[in-house]
Amino acid sequence: MRPLESKLAVVTGASRGIGAASAAALAGAGATVVRLSRTLEEGTHGAYRDLRCDLVDVHAVVRAATRILGEWGAPHIVVQNAGLFVLKPFEATELAELEQQYALNLRAPFVLAQALLPAMRAAGAGLHVTIGSTCDHRAFPDNAAYTASKFGLRGLHESLAVEYAGTGVRFSLVSPGSTDTEIWDPFDPDARPGFLRRSLMLRPEDVAEAVVFVATRPPHANVDWLRLSPNLGESGLNA
Repeated sequence: MRPLESKLAVVTGASRGIGAASAAALAGAGATVVRLSRTLEEGTHGAYRDLRCDLVDVHAVVRAATRILGEWGAPHIVVQNAGLFVLKPFEATELAELEQQYALNLRAPFVLAQALLPAMRAAGAGLHVTIGSTCDHRAFPDNAAYTASKFGLRGLHESLAVEYAGTGVRFSLVSPGSTDTEIWDPFDPDARPGFLRRSLMLRPEDVAEAVVFVATRPPHANVDWLRLSPNLGESGLNA
């Protein structure tokens, strides 16, 4: 029997990158996976139950959560993965860019958690996984808006873990280092001094394996924080 057989998982930003890899890994472990993304075609596709949802639209998030609870019940696993990245000096960052980071990186997971966690608490079980970043614990130049949103996301994770203590719902923060996804396409890190080359970055599947590891711990154990970093030992670079 696969470890997540008969479990229901919800993954945001599941059409590509870490979200797509996590959905595939959870399905491979036996879960039925509700994938949320604004680009997916709605319907049942194997182990996937795909819902089109623009996560920056608060009402769309609430509608999606209501449908999940109505059709499939309280999820056993929620993976808050969807995110937006901007690489820009602080003084050049426009307020609209900060608001975009906030809307997807922090407000969307807040709204989805608020919509799903009461049902998980009533069920007395479940796991809420937040996909953070190295930037949820450490600041870098040209990252003010993104880092502010990720620090806020870590704060949300830690607050939920305290507030739901003793309910049976567990909370895990997975903080990957630089990961080779489409999020880097506009920025070309290979051409930027001091940036890690994409060939040395983590792969989405590495992060997905970490998500499955967290999701398959027995009920009496919880991974509070899992930090995943590229292995730079052979490159001569500093992590």
